[in-house]
Amino acid sequence: MTAIELERRIAAPPDIVFAYFTDAERYRLWQGVDADLDARPGGLFRVRMTGKSRHIATGEYVEVDPPTRVVFTWGWEPDESLLDDQIAVPPGTSTVEVTLVPDGQGTLLRLRHSGLPTDGACRFHDWGWDTTFGRLAVVAEGGDPGPSPFPDL
Repeated sequence: MTAIELERRIAAPPDIVFAYFTDAERYRLWQGVDADLDARPGGLFRVRMTGKSRHIATGEYVEVDPPTRVVFTWGWEPDESLLDDQIAVPPGTSTVEVTLVPDGQGTLLRLRHSGLPTDGACRFHDWGWDTTFGRLAVVAEGGDPGPSPFPDL
């Protein structure tokens, strides 16, 4: 099993950034096209990431410690285009750990996504998180990240 780690500074306090991982309306502003989130241990984490293909990431919240830490399981609901590929990660088989550290007027966001089964899955998820973290930074800082980059996938 392998993991990826990313770090990003966001010019917003931890409580603002934290809400973008636990509130469905805010989550879909930076990642996915729809979200169903029940941000409590054992609660549902489900995000439709793309428009046409309807790739859905699903799992459950494991730890919710406002405003510094959130942990949830992650995987893709069965989909032929994902199951036959190097990026296949079954639901609940990987874990996303988000730590938010105050940094002056902003937040240092650290993400560790572990339990990824292949190098291909690591590369794919590293690209995905990195792409959407740019959107998260914009929206958490009060800007408009524009439309989802994946509505036509």
